[in-house]
Amino acid sequence: MANHSQFGFQDASSPIMEELVEFHDHALMVALAICSLVLYLLALMLMEKLSSNTVDAQEVELVWTILPAIVLIMLALPSLQILYMMDEIDEPDLTLKAIGHQWYWSYEYTDFKDLTFDSYMIPTPDLPLGNFRLLEVDHRIVIPMESPIRVIVTADDVLHSWAVPSLGVKTDAIPGRLNQTSFIATRPGIFYGQCSEICGANHSFMPIVVESAPLNHFENWSSLLSS
Repeated sequence: MANHSQFGFQDASSPIMEELVEFHDHALMVALAICSLVLYLLALMLMEKLSSNTVDAQEVELVWTILPAIVLIMLALPSLQILYMMDEIDEPDLTLKAIGHQWYWSYEYTDFKDLTFDSYMIPTPDLPLGNFRLLEVDHRIVIPMESPIRVIVTADDVLHSWAVPSLGVKTDAIPGRLNQTSFIATRPGIFYGQCSEICGANHSFMPIVVESAPLNHFENWSSLLSS
């Protein structure tokens, strides 16, 4: 989860999030190179080392036509690769259905017969010592780590958005429509997210908590909850 005064992304806990962080760093380096070039040319103009003849030269026009195209290609290729990776869903080990309500989430494990529950935020007065305000829920999602997970997202009333930054997932929940996303949690842990679409007065009070655990822990949890 995010730390106090953190400047940057949360620790990546899925391959998709790792790719997004790398692309962010790549895009920043490209932006830094562009800013450096612009500042260098501005300095040359201020020192009057560039004349109107230089600016109007055909070679310069050729450079500032080709260079932006190269920059766009450098940004487009990795971006498209990540987009295709995010849309690719190959034989998930577990399918989870998330349904947004005003103002809570309900979950269905479609691979199990009777494994469904509602997930409400724990109010601050009822919060156990050491837990996080506005982030803890009464029922967490538990998933097996290092397993492909598919999440089907929809809504019961208004627009919502199911988002967990550490896992690199954010999917709109739209009434009457099923959207889907997938991820693989690469390490055990508890990952926090929130509804990322303004959905009414209590939009800020419908957090998401995903617990990634070893397979045997998940099997024990699922058998206990479905019994």
